[in-house]
Amino acid sequence: MTLAEPTRTRSGRAARRAERAVTRAVGAVPYIMRGIPTYDVLSEENLLRIEHAADRILAETGIDFRDDDEAIELWKKAGAHVDGIRVRFEPGMLREILKTAPSEFTQHARNPANSVQIGGKSVVFAPAYGSPFVMDLDRGRRFGTMEDFTNFVKLGQSSPWLHHSGGTICEPTDIAVNKRHLDMVYAHVKYSDRGFLGSVTAPERAEDSIEMARLVFGHEFADQNCVIMANFNVNSPLVWDGTMTKGMRAYAKAGQAVVLVPFILGGAMGPVTTAGAIAQALAETMAGCALIQLVRPGAPVVFGNFLSSMSLRSGSPTFGTPEPAIGSMIIGQLARRLNLPLRCSGNFTNSKLPDAQAMMEGTMSMMAAVQCGANYVLHSAGFLDGLLSMSYEKFVLDTDLCGAMHAYLKGVEIDENALAVDAFAEVGPGNHFFGCQHTLKNYETAFWDSELSDNEPYEKWEAAGEEDSASRANRLWKKRLAEYQAPPLDPGIDEALQDFMSTRKKAVADQWY
Repeated sequence: MTLAEPTRTRSGRAARRAERAVTRAVGAVPYIMRGIPTYDVLSEENLLRIEHAADRILAETGIDFRDDDEAIELWKKAGAHVDGIRVRFEPGMLREILKTAPSEFTQHARNPANSVQIGGKSVVFAPAYGSPFVMDLDRGRRFGTMEDFTNFVKLGQSSPWLHHSGGTICEPTDIAVNKRHLDMVYAHVKYSDRGFLGSVTAPERAEDSIEMARLVFGHEFADQNCVIMANFNVNSPLVWDGTMTKGMRAYAKAGQAVVLVPFILGGAMGPVTTAGAIAQALAETMAGCALIQLVRPGAPVVFGNFLSSMSLRSGSPTFGTPEPAIGSMIIGQLARRLNLPLRCSGNFTNSKLPDAQAMMEGTMSMMAAVQCGANYVLHSAGFLDGLLSMSYEKFVLDTDLCGAMHAYLKGVEIDENALAVDAFAEVGPGNHFFGCQHTLKNYETAFWDSELSDNEPYEKWEAAGEEDSASRANRLWKKRLAEYQAPPLDPGIDEALQDFMSTRKKAVADQWY
């Protein structure tokens, strides 16, 4: 991709803002420690009613575990009621198994300064995941390539407001389906020094991802520490298929973290009522999380959540709507009652462009993720068109919003400086605070300052070209890619990774489906 040079120079306030942004980036935190409480929606009574409904689903209907005989055997040994591939659970059984799951854990990054804590009061932002298409304002919508994938890894690494490199940021459709996981894991390691997600699309691809992580961190360290995570989806309603469970078990056996997520589209893969969808999500997720503990007690597991609604007129999925947002907050309460880390989705939208709809829907879902207590927020940046497209412009718009969330989650400091009593004595009644000592001391850190929002008078904005936020974002992602510098990677590790990739690719023929 040819990158256009920025056409405008910064001066005055814009230059100072850019300088402050660089300062923030240098001192960026590896993850957020929330300073505000979670927002609890339901009473104890109603939480118990949802838990009881989930118990009934598990005991009366059960869950199918398809194409995985080993998983079925594990359930038999654990005392579940097994009828072919249908598994039913007595109330309380799964909660008892889940007591061995850690409430929080560390995913180590190859740069130790970027290791992240998953669980407790920590909040980790990661890019969107899984889009087959990419888009930008210059070239429009197109199939994603490995170049696009690498660009998004670089953009993520360049943002101080993301904490994790993510996983399949977009599908690199120019590489064979059965081999692209190797290139994606390598790109995360080569172009980022943050934590990342491995492949889940086949058990052997999961094993390859784990082995590449071992080459980076060392086999012994990787066996005792989380160095890679993976995101697995339930085949809702009430089905865990073998592709997922075999991959889950591979990560669990290796002691690596597994994120388990029902993708419930209300009215299609689940009921249209929020309470019913939540009960279903609780049942499905508990079953998957418990299976991980049967494989390796104490293996890190993350309670995942992806509730969505649909248009009952067209049948199309809808994202960033109020009902799933409220549902996320209730899921947060339920995950905390299980003492499990929580994954939610952030900036998602149905909009086809990085426009007002995209930001409105994205903010609705992102605020819900932040308020509900999510520890790992996937889809924090770039999501468009119901996850079919990854947008360059929306990526940087969303990371800007992530920056605002840093300030929001920090809460309010209460100390002598913050209370500013001396400032009132200096300024006195009827005067302004612009030039007082307290303002001069605190002005650079008092307020979060957007890198993309326009706060200038209309006339100045008009004279500068009347740019909207998407146009400013277009310039910014190009600037970041042009200025990107790869973090250092040990040459021996780089060579070992490339040798492994070459060997694995030569061993099998290309598959394009």
